[in-house]
Amino acid sequence: MPKGVLLVGPPGTGKTMLAKAVAGEAKAHFYSLSGSDYVELYVGVGASRVRSLFKKARETAPSIIFIDEIDALGRTRSSGEGGSQHEHDQTLNALLVAMDGFDSDDAVVVFGATNRPDTMDRALLRPGRFDRQISLSLPDLAGRVAILQVHAGAVKLDPSVDLPHLAKGTPGFSGADLANLLNEGAIHAVRHRRATITMADLDEARDKINWGRETPRALTAGDKRIIAYHEAGHALVQVLSGDDTAKLHKVTIIPRGRSLGSTQFTPERDLYNHSKEQLLSRLRCLMAGRVAEELALGSITSGASCDIQEATRIARQMVFEWGMSPLGFMALSRAEGETEFASPQTLHEAEHHVKTLLAENYAVTTEIVSEARAALDAIARDLIERETITGDHVRQVIAVTSPSILKA
Repeated sequence: MPKGVLLVGPPGTGKTMLAKAVAGEAKAHFYSLSGSDYVELYVGVGASRVRSLFKKARETAPSIIFIDEIDALGRTRSSGEGGSQHEHDQTLNALLVAMDGFDSDDAVVVFGATNRPDTMDRALLRPGRFDRQISLSLPDLAGRVAILQVHAGAVKLDPSVDLPHLAKGTPGFSGADLANLLNEGAIHAVRHRRATITMADLDEARDKINWGRETPRALTAGDKRIIAYHEAGHALVQVLSGDDTAKLHKVTIIPRGRSLGSTQFTPERDLYNHSKEQLLSRLRCLMAGRVAEELALGSITSGASCDIQEATRIARQMVFEWGMSPLGFMALSRAEGETEFASPQTLHEAEHHVKTLLAENYAVTTEIVSEARAALDAIARDLIERETITGDHVRQVIAVTSPSILKA
């Protein structure tokens, strides 16, 4: 039987729930605590608490000790002479001795949870202590559907609610996020005096979680026009790209959080690999907002700041990490703390390829938007009038105003 099991995963993936479930299945006593509870200023206090805890667990065996955020207690020891550092090292030493001192018939298992396994002391991870590591990743599409079905049992859903469709639009959501999604949907339904939660309530809840609550702002007609053309550019190029991995869901110029407008997509499936074509499509979609401003308004604004940062990040990864440049199958990025393993000349050439990649795709995006200028104007007009339009409406507008481009 393992002495320790380390649960590794992002926040909200159910590490604590899994440890409690194991304790329930094993009919064992369960002791839950946080790693920070055992890090004190005074030397010896934390170590004494660790010894007392393990003594109590042995007396009530079979027992499971669950230490949440164990990296606060088990991070790598250092040679620092400060009081707090010395206390941390003493507490960690007590944990190491307590786990290694188990008798073979001790029915006590330690569960630890962390999202920073790289900071853990190697002595704590050796066989005989935390010799099992279980990775809890974010749920995939099927997992999200199952989690939504579990939490949906506690609320009243309208028969029209499509949980698989909702799960498609929540990539990257943890189990805690999905529970919060249904709770926010229930709050929105109650505010509008509805007895059941509709799909519109859940859609609003997802937007609130992703982008923040709607923030009413007194936008001038000029500001609305700028935002409308910017978001219309994103929507137009995404539809024309033909990328089947992300379907346009809706476009809005209603401010949310720090965003003045947003173009929202619904992934058709979970992506674990990204092809070069998909990445180039993503680059052009990010650039389309700025391009639309430049073509339709004759000037540019600061609204593309986040788009520029994201496009630059993708282009750098394509060149420096993924070998998608004339430099070929060659990694140029380095991990933190490692020395450079590429010459200054090669790095300079790589930066040139990043700049070229961005410039070439900006030119392609400009050509696409210019050819579909009628569709861009029509989408922007509808946004100014309605403030929010669906992806289906955008596709209909393009089909009417630029049918030849859509077929191409």
